[in-house]
Amino acid sequence: MHWAKLAPEVYKAMIALDAAAKKDLDPVLVELVKIRASQLNKCAFCLDMHIRDAREAGETEERIYLLGAWAEAEEYYTGKERAALELTEAVTVLTEGFVPDEVYERAAAHFEESELAQLIALITTINAWNRFGVTTRMTPGRA
Repeated sequence: MHWAKLAPEVYKAMIALDAAAKKDLDPVLVELVKIRASQLNKCAFCLDMHIRDAREAGETEERIYLLGAWAEAEEYYTGKERAALELTEAVTVLTEGFVPDEVYERAAAHFEESELAQLIALITTINAWNRFGVTTRMTPGRA
């Protein structure tokens, strides 16, 4: 199913939401978050897209391929990036039905309040994109 063509108003709204969510956030951090959420959600289409986008934003191959094990490769990521990735995992998985206070507090320690709001919007948006991609069986390299 090509949902974007079948629901063009929803697609346009998602594009606008995506643009608003990443506003004023570091482009490399944006792509790290999008890749990590896409890994967790097993969205091959989004992984392919955001790995390419990360490279274009200046991300290194080493940090891209270590992203799935960022907590064990912590020396490769800044404290701010680790806090964003931890929050990404907590929001994406929601195994306990909420984001643990300590995860939120670590993120809040690295991000100004408005920046944290943008980060939460970014994480929520990539999760929505992933769900469209996985549900409609989008495959890498196809729009």
